[in-house]
Amino acid sequence: MRSTIRAIFVGVAFVGGIFGCGPGQAPGTIVLHVANWGAAKQGNEYDLLVDKLYHEFERQNPGVKIQEEPVPGEYVEKMALAYIAHAQPEIMMLDLSSSALFINSKMVRDLSPMMKADPEFRRADFFPNVFDAARHGEAVYAVPLDFTPMVLYYNKRLFDKAGVPYPTPDWNFAKFEETAKRLTIPGKQYGYAFANWVPGWMMWLWNNDSAPFIPDTRRATGALDTAASTESVTFLSEIVKKGYSPSISQTATAGVDLFANGEAAMTVSGHWSMVGYKNSPKGPDGKPKLTWDDLGVVALPHQAPTSQTVMYESGYAISANCKYPEMAWKFIRYMTSAEVQRKYQSSGIAVCARRDIAEERGKGSPLEAAFLPIVPTCRPPYGAAVEGYEVVEEEMTKAMDSILQNGREPAAALHKAALAIDREFQK
Repeated sequence: MRSTIRAIFVGVAFVGGIFGCGPGQAPGTIVLHVANWGAAKQGNEYDLLVDKLYHEFERQNPGVKIQEEPVPGEYVEKMALAYIAHAQPEIMMLDLSSSALFINSKMVRDLSPMMKADPEFRRADFFPNVFDAARHGEAVYAVPLDFTPMVLYYNKRLFDKAGVPYPTPDWNFAKFEETAKRLTIPGKQYGYAFANWVPGWMMWLWNNDSAPFIPDTRRATGALDTAASTESVTFLSEIVKKGYSPSISQTATAGVDLFANGEAAMTVSGHWSMVGYKNSPKGPDGKPKLTWDDLGVVALPHQAPTSQTVMYESGYAISANCKYPEMAWKFIRYMTSAEVQRKYQSSGIAVCARRDIAEERGKGSPLEAAFLPIVPTCRPPYGAAVEGYEVVEEEMTKAMDSILQNGREPAAALHKAALAIDREFQK
């Protein structure tokens, strides 16, 4: 697809520079390059924790060096180029939302033979739907590290102040609108902070027995432009038009996260947001505008029998051209072990893919525990099975923009988007 083509123009020299051997390595040293998205390390608490875990693996395996390779910018494109240039890292983080490209192009290995040959490896240690997200048939292409469901966060402090009951997992669209309305104080506070970010609103279609896309046929017509999808998008746009959520321009003008700033009572995001919520801005009284004690987590409202949400997951994969597959597998087993994950997940950025550690963390934190009932309702993003899925999100964003900013009718906007998506996949 287009991302792979663009990658060719990034430059082979870049890839060779990233994944070449580091200076000063002793002869015979096994260097495992571990690629991950993101900028260079900042020396913060999380970076120090990861370095400590790497050093412990090196101590346990003399002659092995772990060399983490942060890849800023277009991670997918650069990893595709590394494959083309035969300069892949030995281990790479596989982002579930773009894993189809790597799996379908055979850029990563099937790990199932290693799993079967390892008597200590147990699939049952992981949440079944999380583990299966990188499985195609009997082949497994990544061992999950951690993940997040997209959930609805709510501010208990604002609910209590307004005398509004906390949302429950069985709520529907009408109950959500009533709640948002009661929590809206014109000019001061919004009931809900909507953002035109497709991973944050696509699930509203699922929760109305519809969908934006049909993976088997690679079509959006007959999905994104159905009556049920139109109803979902109309509902969301009305929440904004009625003033229960800021408009796109109001959000831009605010320049802050309205939920973290205590100016919106509900929002949709992933587990990663908790790190920011823990460090929310302080008010005039010097107290944080939002604390973890204020946070509530609940499943999204649904018209369908059960709520559904999407999960975003990262997992360890071994590259097709890995020079040391046995040692790479040993590293993956180490990093996904209960002992290491108990330490690693203390960063709090995601939900551990290991059920035992996730449940252990839930026992120590009601907030962490609130995520656990939502896990079985998680579905992989379409990018786990469909190459080039990004065009779907691009067109959905345009459609919602045209509805909210230009007053276009939802049915017409979604049909136009569906046709544009189909044309792209027919090329």
